[in-house]
Amino acid sequence: LIMATVETLAAALAGLAIGGGIGVLVGIILGLWPLLNRMMVVSIELVRPVPSVAIIPLFMLIFGLGFRLEIAVVAFSVLWTVLVLTRSAVANIEPRLIEVAKVLGLNQAQTIWKVVLPSALPRIFVALRLAATVSLIVAVTVEVAVNPLGLGYGMQLAQQALRPEIMFAYLVWLILVGWTFNFVLLQLEGIVLRRLNFSGGS
Repeated sequence: LIMATVETLAAALAGLAIGGGIGVLVGIILGLWPLLNRMMVVSIELVRPVPSVAIIPLFMLIFGLGFRLEIAVVAFSVLWTVLVLTRSAVANIEPRLIEVAKVLGLNQAQTIWKVVLPSALPRIFVALRLAATVSLIVAVTVEVAVNPLGLGYGMQLAQQALRPEIMFAYLVWLILVGWTFNFVLLQLEGIVLRRLNFSGGS
């Protein structure tokens, strides 16, 4: 059980880091440049609704089975949640804050670091918490569907062996893992926002 948990969490965290990182970066860029956002909105809205399960066959051809497949599917799934919410958070920053940054002579990088990120960070953390839930769900789904790793594969083996009590144990354990995952992210959010003089509930 512990080894399966480590495998599932490793894939979920790696996919969250890759997809979430790209989503935050692209979301900031699109939020700051409305023209680029308008150019990309159709492409994003066409690709974003694609179910993660539907891309598993394609990614199997590219990555084969194993961690690379699972990480790639998780990263694809969480990317859109983080991107859309980050873009919205950045686009809705009070325009006067940007104007003040220009008056103070801050360049683009300084404006992003000192104005944009602190203002958008509470909502970005909300996006990351939602994406963390998605990452765990997708990781287990991939394991149940095709990948012989982790908690999802353990549940599949229990089902094939007609052992409902083991399946139920895995299910309860997944609930505990998901709750702990979210709790850790909440604590991390509180620490980061307090250091930036934000209220954790803002």
